[in-house]
Amino acid sequence: MTSDRYSIFSLLRETLNGHKGWRPAWRSPDPKPSYDVVIVGGGGHGLATAHYLASRYGVTNVAVLEKGWIGGGNVGRNTTIVRSNYLLPGNVPFYEHSMKLWEGLEQDLNYNAMVSQRGVVNLFHSDGQRDAYVRRGNSMRMHGVDAELLDVAALKRILPMLDFDNARFPIKGALRQRRGGTVRHDAVAWGYARAADRRGVDIIQNCEVTGFRIENGRISGVETSRGFIGAAKVGLACAGNSSRVAQMAGLRLPIESHALQAFVSEGIKPFIDTVCTFGAGHFYISQSDKGGLVFGGDIDGYNSYAQRGNLPTVEDVAEGGMALMPSIGRVRMLRSWGGIMDMSMDGSPIIDRTPVDGLFLNAGWCYGGFKATPASGDCFAHLIARGEPHPVGAAYRLPRFATGRTIDEKGVGAQPNLH
Repeated sequence: MTSDRYSIFSLLRETLNGHKGWRPAWRSPDPKPSYDVVIVGGGGHGLATAHYLASRYGVTNVAVLEKGWIGGGNVGRNTTIVRSNYLLPGNVPFYEHSMKLWEGLEQDLNYNAMVSQRGVVNLFHSDGQRDAYVRRGNSMRMHGVDAELLDVAALKRILPMLDFDNARFPIKGALRQRRGGTVRHDAVAWGYARAADRRGVDIIQNCEVTGFRIENGRISGVETSRGFIGAAKVGLACAGNSSRVAQMAGLRLPIESHALQAFVSEGIKPFIDTVCTFGAGHFYISQSDKGGLVFGGDIDGYNSYAQRGNLPTVEDVAEGGMALMPSIGRVRMLRSWGGIMDMSMDGSPIIDRTPVDGLFLNAGWCYGGFKATPASGDCFAHLIARGEPHPVGAAYRLPRFATGRTIDEKGVGAQPNLH
């Protein structure tokens, strides 16, 4: 377990030493026979859960099991946007909690996660959409979240490259959250992995869970490609594979899995210094520190477990970008990638116990997974350690689907492909 702390002094020391003294960011241990807690899934949420279990709740006999490699799943396959501009009471406190954790993340982890609070601007194109954004902004401010309504004149100063004069969908204004922005996705995975490892958590890669041992209704461990691992408690943080993994424990989840594609262009000079979303279509864009335009849109419309998408979605996203800012038309797309979204039936996540004693679930993140990483980890760690929901995540329990108390943020009903 490394004891090195990153600082200007350690950087200067290693510079003079030819950078030969750096230790691996985390260990590669063999699994122990048993742990107090096993987290299935080494993505952002699983690693964050392990970190907060160790740092906030004193639970250090923890293993994180990842079937591939750290950073190979959704945590490294997204568009890096963070925000807390939600509407409903069940969502706003949770995502604002996440935003506050983002703001202190680098100090907490002692790792440069490249947190950039460059702002998030959501455009509106009609009077009805304006009224909806006013409502959202008012809800945010009632919960203590920053929000401001921008008119066209203010938008032209912030985003002069938008098509204000000839747009098919005229731009009438925007809702802005200044504290939103982007965070380097890979660095989030590496930072949480390193911080958890420093507190004694075992991060075990290339270790796929193949089954669960359940005795008298209680979890006793997991079967893996590296043998049986005993556990007093098991937490599932498997994103798009949640349904398949939960099925091994006899659970059927209210989740569908879909591919969500993202894209990056060739590097260009500074072009856009905020995050911008298109209100008349599903398109969002920002610019990376390397100069590439990073953008995405809707999920692919069919169920899939494959980390790739289809060409009609590529065309749809490109059309949205061209409708919003035609000047990007000659920029070449460099590459695309896909993550598997665990789309819940109401578009909001699930953090709860399961009917199997000792088995806990963290799933159903839809489009909100990356931005929720810190709060998800904190709330899941609280639930596992104390056996009761964290106050800001109390609305995300499974029984809401049976009682009708769903959290339908977008108001489009129980259709995952619309969330």
